Amino acid sequence: MNDRTTVQIHDHRTPEERDREFLPGMGKPWLLPFYDVFSRLSGARVLHDRAAALADIAPGETVLDVGCGTANLSLAVLRAQPAARVTGLDPDAAALRIAARKAARRRVPLTLAQGFADRLPTGDGSLDHIVSSLALHHVPDEGRILFGREAFRALRPGGRVTIVDFGSSGGAHGSDGHGHRGAARGHSAVAANPHTARNLEGGLVRLLTDAGFADAREVAHLEHRYGPITFVQATRP
Repeated sequence: MNDRTTVQIHDHRTPEERDREFLPGMGKPWLLPFYDVFSRLSGARVLHDRAAALADIAPGETVLDVGCGTANLSLAVLRAQPAARVTGLDPDAAALRIAARKAARRRVPLTLAQGFADRLPTGDGSLDHIVSSLALHHVPDEGRILFGREAFRALRPGGRVTIVDFGSSGGAHGSDGHGHRGAARGHSAVAANPHTARNLEGGLVRLLTDAGFADAREVAHLEHRYGPITFVQATRP
């Protein structure tokens, strides 16, 4: 890759998982080349930077970005803490190749793994942080439950999971400036989508609590023009 650092992609899939279907980041594989453009235009970097700040990762800590896609959250974590040890996990090989090129251009120490959220590529108690951005609503119900259990297994005691996704805590929230009508339209769209509707009314908090996490809670919320965004954290006891 000329004078750039090559970023390796490790295949963590089992033979049985190689033909396993998944929902791509933009719903259709052919839309992937437009993903980062859409992400910029929609203001997603604000969400990634906020999640990285809330995670509050220290130098040398190990981080797994679940559903990393083209690595926007992983790169936000490394902007906030360049000395973190970050691995991005995603089932989409094409998205991971884009992530590898972006990390190489920036010369950041990012590791990438191809695999699924319900089987994390790490040992018991080996991670300090798990982060995820706008990914878990793509995971089927059984996979979400298994992700919660896997996150609990993989984090050390005191380790933390930080998730940003469409969703809500179920409480009343004000508008962030997009206007009440725009917020209402966004909420309706999220509620109408079976993938995102599971995250409403504290769905992500329940997911982590049921997996055994302590103090699972919504730590921030905003009304994006595409729907309500929730930031959820929990600690491994």
